[in-house]
Amino acid sequence: QVQLVESGGGVVQAGGSLSLSCVASGGTFSRYGMGWFRQAPAKERELVAGINWNGRSTTYADSVKGRFAVSRDNAKNTAYLEMSSLEPEDTAVYYCAASLGYSSRSDYLRLEANINYWGQGTQVTVSA
Repeated sequence: QVQLVESGGGVVQAGGSLSLSCVASGGTFSRYGMGWFRQAPAKERELVAGINWNGRSTTYADSVKGRFAVSRDNAKNTAYLEMSSLEPEDTAVYYCAASLGYSSRSDYLRLEANINYWGQGTQVTVSA
């Protein structure tokens, strides 16, 4: 059983930056592709960014390309989401997710059916 714990959420003004971290425990972190999802009020949860097991493939939602960057450190069992140029529309609960597999691709992380584990979520609020 893998546990995922997110941190780094908070309140930021539009145009600002935030960094999220996701620490994994209870499994072999490098066996998993990692995704960052978000869910805003009255909206469906969506993949924001994903990264495959070795970090060589990344995937982004069109709305965050050029503003967000996903990365991972397998030695630290940690995935990161660096967010910049934040907009009020980025306000949501952000979830870390893990998907078992050694895929060379990361786009499969878009499908929630491929996710094995979820974190509890962290709130990101961007004020206008």
